[in-house]
Amino acid sequence: MADMVRAVVQTGPRQMEMREFPRPVIGPDDGALLRVEACGICGSDVEQYKGALGTRGLPMIPGHEPLGIIEEISDRTAARWGVSAGDRVAVEILIPCRSCDLCLAGRYMQCKNRAGSHGGYNPPERGLGLYGGYAEYMHLHPNSIMHPVRGDLPAEIAVMYNPLGAGVRWALQYGGVHLGSTVLVLGAGQRGLASILASKYVGAGLIIATGLARDGKKLELAREFGADVTINVDEEDTVERVKELTGGDGVDVVLDLTPMAHQPIRDAIGAVRWGGTIVLAGLKGHKDIAIPTDTLINKAITVKGAFSVDAAAYMDAIKLIESGKFPLEKMQTHKFGLDGVEHAIKLLAGEVDGENGIHVAVMPGR
Repeated sequence: MADMVRAVVQTGPRQMEMREFPRPVIGPDDGALLRVEACGICGSDVEQYKGALGTRGLPMIPGHEPLGIIEEISDRTAARWGVSAGDRVAVEILIPCRSCDLCLAGRYMQCKNRAGSHGGYNPPERGLGLYGGYAEYMHLHPNSIMHPVRGDLPAEIAVMYNPLGAGVRWALQYGGVHLGSTVLVLGAGQRGLASILASKYVGAGLIIATGLARDGKKLELAREFGADVTINVDEEDTVERVKELTGGDGVDVVLDLTPMAHQPIRDAIGAVRWGGTIVLAGLKGHKDIAIPTDTLINKAITVKGAFSVDAAAYMDAIKLIESGKFPLEKMQTHKFGLDGVEHAIKLLAGEVDGENGIHVAVMPGR
């Protein structure tokens, strides 16, 4: 195994460079070394690349959706995690302390003693470094959380555990979608499609998805994945169309998964029924948005912010992938090696003429 490891480092907005780092040496209390097979690109990676999420913590190695093979692991860590060298695992973003009151109560995503995050704002030189998935190898902190994944699945499909986990958590856990629910999914990207799959899986009665005129292929896939109706927001008024489809009542649940766009928030408030639920998951770049709070009150609307994905949703998503019940390969549109990371991010952002990406994966071995 090489003594040096390549990784892509973001140094500023729209600034990335390839660097080499010493391969971490795993000691008795140092967790594990992961050989990265694939790392999904998230919409938040796009906004981070653009600088919309700020520059705190730069430089850093991005990539918070890694899948890979455990190359080395200390005996203590192997006993603690229940995995061994050679196992394939999906790695969660957050690195909680695992011992505070919040962690012990199962609320580890609120842990105040976190050791950072994988693909988050950890400088490459911190600790053993290499915390991000845009690298040939990653150091898995002893407090990392991972989930075993079957080794016979194509890596570019298995790595979809994160967006599919988001669909499960945001639609089912936060939104409460169940048998017969009416659902509006604002945005037909990878997490929008995942939310449609999850809603269809539990028997939602009516699923509506929206997209822009340029999202024709995404909307077509949305219908294949279970959307009953799709709305081109460049040509139709979302609220009017939803009211028409629901007899004027509106839908039970609205999921806003659109990054940076403000109008979908207003559409969500207008399209949800009295007593319905709105789940907000699309980041808006820290910008304030004027909303009619009287409407929230008078319609008795529940609004929930959707933060990341938890262990239960990840495990359900992995089961969904391993079941083979859905044509997930149709959602996987592009694969790139480390040299193509910046192009891959721009593609997912819609900045590459003539190409539209849905699920885009970085595969360091390519």
